[in-house]
Amino acid sequence: MNKKVVILDYEMGNLFSVKNAFLSFGVETTISSDKAVIAAADAVILPGVGAFGQAMDNLRRLDLVETFSNFCKSGKPVLGICLGLQLLFNESEEFGNSKGLGLVPGTVKKFDQGSDMDLKVPHIGWNEISRVNRTNTDMLQGIDKDAMYFVHSYYVMPESADAVLTTTNYDGFIFCSSIQINNIFACQFHPEKSGKKGLNIFMNWYDKFVK
Repeated sequence: MNKKVVILDYEMGNLFSVKNAFLSFGVETTISSDKAVIAAADAVILPGVGAFGQAMDNLRRLDLVETFSNFCKSGKPVLGICLGLQLLFNESEEFGNSKGLGLVPGTVKKFDQGSDMDLKVPHIGWNEISRVNRTNTDMLQGIDKDAMYFVHSYYVMPESADAVLTTTNYDGFIFCSSIQINNIFACQFHPEKSGKKGLNIFMNWYDKFVK
């Protein structure tokens, strides 16, 4: 029997593309901002597109901060995508400093356009993810330096290197492109826009951690 997977709706996510990606391999999901539905889920997905501060404002307005934080602390599987990854951190420097959910120690930084690298911002397009030296790589089964699709101007900096699952090289600048801490997996790239290999990420998460 399929587990109850909820895509958290805080009015800033690519909800239906994520839902359709899971449907492509037979997994039904529920899009909801209902606190009771989220709390009763077997797993929760936190997607996201847009500005960090606005996202946190929406989560507060919908009274979802405590519900989602408690779910993360319950040990049940959590998947964050793009802005959903960044929101897990302590704070972001986007449009000044904005406080995040504080579930993953670390900060969200903007790509430095003032450096010698002169990086183009936002970082848009296909880029490889490279696994770091970790013992638990179930999330990356079938993935080895494969390209995923990115759209972002900010990147995460976890306080602990142990949190980093993959890194990505953006024109010589290495940044953390996914994390895994206990029951939380989150990625800066968009698996739902990354073809078969992106679907592998979703399938690995469901098969190894949710099912």
